[in-house]
Amino acid sequence: SRETLANPPEGEATLRERVIDFYHQYYDANVMNLAIVAPQPLDTLEEWVAERFADIPDNGLSVPTIEEPLVDADTLPRYIERQSLQDRRQLRFYFPVPDPTDDYRTKPAQLIAHLLGDEGDGSLLAVLRDAGLADALSAGIGRGDGKHALFTVSISLTPAGAERLDDIEATLFAAIEQLRSDGLASWRYDEQASLNEQAFRFQQHGAPQQEATRLSMSLSRYPVEDVQYAAYRMDGPDEERQQAYLDALTPDNMLRFYSAPDVESDTVSPWFNTQWREHTPDQAGQALSGLALPGPNPFIASDLTLLEGQYEHPNLLVDTPSFTAWHMQDERFNTPSVEWRVSLQNPTSSYSAEEAVLTRLLASWLNDSLNESLYPAWLAGQAFSAYPHARGMTLSFSGWRDGQTPLIEQAIEQLKTAEITDGAFERVRYQLQREWRNAPQSSLYGQASRTLGEALLTPQFSTADFLAASERFERRHLEDFRKRFLNELYVDAMAVGNTDDELASEQAQLIRNQLQPRLSRDDIPNLTPLAVSEEHGVLHPHSTREESLVLRYMQGRDQTPREQATAMVIARWLETPFYQQLRTEQQLGYIVNAGYSPLLEAPGIALVVQSPDVDSDTITERMDAFLDEANQRLDQLSDDELASYRQAVYNQLRQRDTSLSGMANRYWQATALDDVRFDRRDQLAELALNVSIEDMQALWPSLREHMLDIRFNPEDEPSDVAAYREARSALPKVHNE
Repeated sequence: SRETLANPPEGEATLRERVIDFYHQYYDANVMNLAIVAPQPLDTLEEWVAERFADIPDNGLSVPTIEEPLVDADTLPRYIERQSLQDRRQLRFYFPVPDPTDDYRTKPAQLIAHLLGDEGDGSLLAVLRDAGLADALSAGIGRGDGKHALFTVSISLTPAGAERLDDIEATLFAAIEQLRSDGLASWRYDEQASLNEQAFRFQQHGAPQQEATRLSMSLSRYPVEDVQYAAYRMDGPDEERQQAYLDALTPDNMLRFYSAPDVESDTVSPWFNTQWREHTPDQAGQALSGLALPGPNPFIASDLTLLEGQYEHPNLLVDTPSFTAWHMQDERFNTPSVEWRVSLQNPTSSYSAEEAVLTRLLASWLNDSLNESLYPAWLAGQAFSAYPHARGMTLSFSGWRDGQTPLIEQAIEQLKTAEITDGAFERVRYQLQREWRNAPQSSLYGQASRTLGEALLTPQFSTADFLAASERFERRHLEDFRKRFLNELYVDAMAVGNTDDELASEQAQLIRNQLQPRLSRDDIPNLTPLAVSEEHGVLHPHSTREESLVLRYMQGRDQTPREQATAMVIARWLETPFYQQLRTEQQLGYIVNAGYSPLLEAPGIALVVQSPDVDSDTITERMDAFLDEANQRLDQLSDDELASYRQAVYNQLRQRDTSLSGMANRYWQATALDDVRFDRRDQLAELALNVSIEDMQALWPSLREHMLDIRFNPEDEPSDVAAYREARSALPKVHNE
């Protein structure tokens, strides 16, 4: 905090002295872990490690042991209520337990957490959802320090749920009692172990930085030989340890923590300036009925053979005016998985804020209505989600090839024919409204980016527009919209993964027959990027954050690949000096970056500074000074210096995909463009290598003449972003020289 980082009174140790003392007390080669993920041979990596890290001293330190418990058991049970800034009601139950890290071979707490966090029929969440009391739940071990931990059950409440905390608590303990009676049968553990083995066998590694972080953290927890396997390993149930964890889940060993915006108290937390109070219930709650333990999972895949065959890019599978499907067979990721994307496009989906809200309601309802029935499928490695976009909604299927066809059929049939109940409608509308109400409290950087999109893309609507429109709807409006939406569709689809043409064709035909699209691609309006005004514009987001920010957007002249490549190289050229000057030297804020930031195919560069104590006027002055200096740097730039920036952009664009889903999403995004090309990234990479100093000098003045600032200081009034957007025209595809 600012208080702990402030200069101390005279005579006390300075912050620098305290940091150095902390370093000598805790930093030592003996308690550090290093993980390197790179394509070089192991011998080369070993040489690099020795060269760079051998000089770190080993002073014989050991990992400190924390003896102080997380919760004083003598004070339990306790009931705490806290005021939240966001419009969000959360109920958490904390139970002090031993840290289970050393029990990773048997995972005695995992089955308990799995069953309490289950979302299928008869689960704790399903019962609370059916009663209109909750919309999300999670359970598991957290805050482990090596010796102590907290078993946590976290429940997201509806307003009705906030009025029945004691009934929810009683229902939780009824679910725990059900586990004591019949929950820890050995077949349940074996099923979990089998699913873990499948996940381990076909795991896909993430980006190298993420992998290195994960491995280094695992090295601090597990023996070297189990670093990769520890998270999946389940050797067999330790019934005594399982029972110990279950015995800890009692009302007398509980900290109940409720947070909501309407909690008021004279007691204020000194560190977080938050009102809180203790409130012990007057009487016990009444448990809800309907709890039931899940049966054997019917979705577990049996055919996990890898099909041979590799395409270099997606091929056209079906090409009709109303339905287009692509397929790419892949074996490089060594997993029998397939990624299906199905875009249901309707010409009115973004016609107005009302239609856009109904599209979001329909997608949210579909996810919500399938949650209980498809939760076992998710556990077994089959995932489904529907998400809205400007043209309609996309159905996303990810998982094993085996068993995916009935999942696709069930999801589409649900969308077409399932009943939309009053309870489900109110639940998903409340979730969306909560998100829109909380938007002014969300990340300031995210708010600025959203404001930029609202200003320079059309059609677009603000969260305030969405919130106002949603208030006018009832269940019948969503039912009517579903009919209209499904009656006028154009459909794009793509399958990427370990599946052959025959199965992909069968599934594509199933999708087409189920949806029966009638419109053509030309009937669907495009999302259009708009040209920034030549006058330097300034917009303020609708925010309640106590921070300041400037996001400066510099726009290219057109949407050609050459313009995009040139803007990418300029962004790379700006990146390091911008951070060095405004963050390291001037210390303007804690978020400082410059980078390439396109809006669809419209190239742009974004400069961002977010600060807790420097106002936006000062930030703007420093940005102006940086860009003025960049004018001189560009005049002095040599081709040898430029070569490194061109190569960096090329290398980034040529990075290989690290997961099947990432590759599928990249190819899927290409289908949204008028000119569907799957080699666009390679094309940009080659163009980047040929960007000249003259290209940069030609584009630079235009970038500086077409700038839009998103600025914010606390108490700023929000701008009329819609008025700015409506005054703009489309950014040309190709500019006139």
